[in-house]
Amino acid sequence: MKYIKAISQLYLLIAADQVSKYFASVALKPIGSKTLINGVFNLTYVENKGAAFGMFQGGRYIFIALTIIIITALAYYYTQLPQGKLYDTMRFMLVLIAAGAIGNFIDRLRLGYVVDFFHFTLINFPVFNVADICIVVGTFSLAAIILFFMREQST
Repeated sequence: MKYIKAISQLYLLIAADQVSKYFASVALKPIGSKTLINGVFNLTYVENKGAAFGMFQGGRYIFIALTIIIITALAYYYTQLPQGKLYDTMRFMLVLIAAGAIGNFIDRLRLGYVVDFFHFTLINFPVFNVADICIVVGTFSLAAIILFFMREQST
């Protein structure tokens, strides 16, 4: 019961990721890409067999092993955080990171690749997905909390 909120958040985020990837596969795979804002943003179906931005192609089993290690570390760290509002925010950032990691982990296990579909063409940014958003937002927010807010609280 203690972790019901975190588990609920985790399931909702993973569901959002998996549902969005399902719709991307159904709607975009046959056509490849759909322009939403000309010259700025497309929905583009990509099967990413690598890590972030398509690096390290073909490392499926390494990514699976690393994800298991990362999820275990996140869960352990989550349970060790003290109570308090700042720590509640940190807990949510850990849930975001875990949800993103699990979302891409599911794809790697089930499909052998990760489905990506958001594509900012204005800056030619690599194609990404909801799980990637969770990981990036969670990681940068957690880093900001640790770097800028934790120091102030300890003084």
